[in-house]
Amino acid sequence: MPAATGSGNGPVSARMLLEELASHHSSASAKQLAEQLRASRGTAGLAPDAPPIVDELTVGWVLAAPGAKQPPAVVSQVGFEFRQTLTRLGDTDLYATTAALPEGSAMRWVYEVDGDLAGGGSLEVYRTHADSLPRAHVPKGALIQQPAWRSEIFPGTAREWWVYVPAQYRPEEPAAVMVFQDGGRQYKDYVPTVFDNLIATGEMPPTIGIFINPGIFADTTVPNRSFEYDTLSDQYTRFLLEEILPEVEKTYRLRSDSAGRAIGGISSGGICAFTVAWQRPDAFSKVLSWVGSFTNIASGPTLREGGHNYPALIRKLPRKPIRVFLQDGANDLDNAHGSWPLANQQMAKALAYAGYDYQFVDGQGFHSPLHGRAILPDSLRWLWRDWKDQG
Repeated sequence: MPAATGSGNGPVSARMLLEELASHHSSASAKQLAEQLRASRGTAGLAPDAPPIVDELTVGWVLAAPGAKQPPAVVSQVGFEFRQTLTRLGDTDLYATTAALPEGSAMRWVYEVDGDLAGGGSLEVYRTHADSLPRAHVPKGALIQQPAWRSEIFPGTAREWWVYVPAQYRPEEPAAVMVFQDGGRQYKDYVPTVFDNLIATGEMPPTIGIFINPGIFADTTVPNRSFEYDTLSDQYTRFLLEEILPEVEKTYRLRSDSAGRAIGGISSGGICAFTVAWQRPDAFSKVLSWVGSFTNIASGPTLREGGHNYPALIRKLPRKPIRVFLQDGANDLDNAHGSWPLANQQMAKALAYAGYDYQFVDGQGFHSPLHGRAILPDSLRWLWRDWKDQG
């Protein structure tokens, strides 16, 4: 029986691997599959620390284990409980297995080889949201890289940034705007497709996206990210309002009302997004935070000046007119700065106590963008749900 993966040296998907391992293949077809895996993944892709093959909820593990006395197993040590023995591919030294995991599963896995543990990594699985996929009939916006920005508010820094302009933008009508921290690292490659789809259906307004990276000290590789994002000063807020937005407005008309402005980010970029809206709710009213670092990273001279103070401030101060979407996972970070899962739960509890318009989606994931990305269309739909009533 010929290998289900077909001939050639193209990539082997997890679904293809699942089909092949489920069939009663001959030794020859197993050897053909092994050769294709070697060709497509290379030596590094067969090592114990190589990431598995992931097709949404279907996951495949492939391991070269020369000299193994027993078939290796893949075992979960943290998170979703899982243990599965790999199948030897014919008489080769390659072993493989696949599994269809529940939506949102997260685990930290390792290989068990003859009683010893080897390699491993973190794994989360989600379906791709339909609104995250390009659609042929939907007008496509343009993503335009801007000249490197040298800031005066953060002296000596330069940064890359991009502007997304929706196909529906018209100069006579100011556009809404949404800023993303870590924009070039996390967001610019997939947010525009979601914007395209939701703008086309009228579920969010024509929105210009600003995808901006943290500063790097000029002529070095030294980042200024934590200083810009984690401190609770007004510098980053002023950086956006006094430098970046005016620069964009030289070319495009932007709404100046807070209802037409949103800001988002991941980790330190998430607390940064909240800080901007918290300080200037008259300028930004919508916040999207993934695995937000509401912890004591920027501890300051007193060792207690960081973002872990936000839940107390939210409870004590008058409610501000901002809408907040939080995402985090039970297996997020826990270190000297604090517990990310606990910090986000405290944020959600404080927002609820103070009567804020908020939503908190709590999963099983690690400190990664995977869960946030999976729910991005619904997050944006919720943030912008009443935009037609707000002008």
